[in-house]
Amino acid sequence: MTTLAHGTDTLTRDALAVLQPGFLGTTAPDWLLRRIGEGLSSVGLFGRNIASPEQLAALTAQLRAERDDVIVAIDEEGGDVTRLEVRSGSSFPGNYALGSVDDVELTRGVAAELGRRLAACGVDLNWAPSADVNSNPNNPVIGVRSFGADPLLVARHTAAYIEGLQSAGVAACTKHFPGHGDTAVDSHHALPRIDVDLATLHARELLPFRAAIAAGSKSVMSAHILLPALDPNRPATLSPQILTGLLRQELGFDGLIVTDGMEMQAIAATYGIERGSVLAIAAGADAICVGGGLADEDTVLRLRDALVTAVREGELPEERLADAAARVRALADWTRGARGAASEPGAASQEGTAPGTGTGSGISSDIGLVAARRALRVTAEERPFEPLTSPPYVAAFTAVANIAVGDETPWGVAAELARLLPGTETGTFTDAAVDDVLLAAGDRRIVAVVRDVHRHAWMTESLDALLAARPDMIVVEMGVDEAPPRGALHIATRGAARVCGIAAAEALTGA
Repeated sequence: MTTLAHGTDTLTRDALAVLQPGFLGTTAPDWLLRRIGEGLSSVGLFGRNIASPEQLAALTAQLRAERDDVIVAIDEEGGDVTRLEVRSGSSFPGNYALGSVDDVELTRGVAAELGRRLAACGVDLNWAPSADVNSNPNNPVIGVRSFGADPLLVARHTAAYIEGLQSAGVAACTKHFPGHGDTAVDSHHALPRIDVDLATLHARELLPFRAAIAAGSKSVMSAHILLPALDPNRPATLSPQILTGLLRQELGFDGLIVTDGMEMQAIAATYGIERGSVLAIAAGADAICVGGGLADEDTVLRLRDALVTAVREGELPEERLADAAARVRALADWTRGARGAASEPGAASQEGTAPGTGTGSGISSDIGLVAARRALRVTAEERPFEPLTSPPYVAAFTAVANIAVGDETPWGVAAELARLLPGTETGTFTDAAVDDVLLAAGDRRIVAVVRDVHRHAWMTESLDALLAARPDMIVVEMGVDEAPPRGALHIATRGAARVCGIAAAEALTGA
């Protein structure tokens, strides 16, 4: 491609400053370091960039050797969506588990410990928490990423999460404004539409975002969703009425507005990422997140040049781009100051309030497992349940994971049961292969593991047929526990993080 000729003029630096790109590899490529030197202010990390905490710390140090105020961002929600532990599963349950316990001190403590681990690796902006109200139980992309379906519950836990995370010196990015919970479409694939009136939006979707702003969230992420009651023409990410009118002026948010990934089809398929990025900045966004799928220098240069050209041709006011870049730099100043404060003697003792020891922060390092245990809902049939003492057969019924969760991260209970009951065997099933399960299980007790069974008719049919054949079967639901409990024992973990699997295995074996 041909790029515009640029030096390091103010316009070019501002255009680079508003980008949050990704890259490939576990060390920073030369092109990325060069662009940081030219004004790129933020970098986004994904699972592909992380091999270990030590490697991640070396990577962030490499980035900051180029410029000490570069913002290093990550999509680390905990629970099902983890980048820090993408190959092992998260040490922290996700929002739905925390909302189910409904102990705001626990949520604050979990977020503080997660923030401490991110800060120790040099990460200072977390694209979390999800403040979406999961009002549509069939939502294919939010689900257990939400604290729940009650706006007041979501609001108080969103605020607690932000306070915990930012107490560790990591900026929160509350998402997906103005609320992605009432959608039946995944915006990674197409443009969702929410047809509710203004009164409903204010009473439901916007309540947690008001709480987030009051709690001091340093940034807010926009959603690629169409809300005709607010703007009938453009999705929230590209809407001046939503980003400037509602978020800035009406709700009074003064921090950084970040877009969701611009390569997502809800934007890319209709507008293209270049035009979409120009429209987003013009609408009031300050930072363009791109790189979950597009992670190369060419993408950065295309977006830089699109913004510069839009200013030169009068489509994007230069002062709007300058304001966006200034907000990015203001957050960079906060994160650099937070890193300095965290390194001062005694600073760690201010991190949190949850009980326990082990980190020097007043927060137990195993607080994630503690939270996962508390989130379990165990329902037994009328006859008493005897804990498993011999190795079972674990049948994992698996639907296609949404893009936010990804398919790299392991989930389930088989690995933990195998540790507690050596000889445990497992199989993965993607359709109603009941005869195959019975054949593989033999005379072993069957543990059926599902995620969001209420959304998948084939899973429901499989469980019904298996229970008819094996009424002593155990069911472990690791998604939203919307369907009624079934099985000789039913365990709802409220999420599929590694610690949720450990807690379930403990309950099954009496450990």
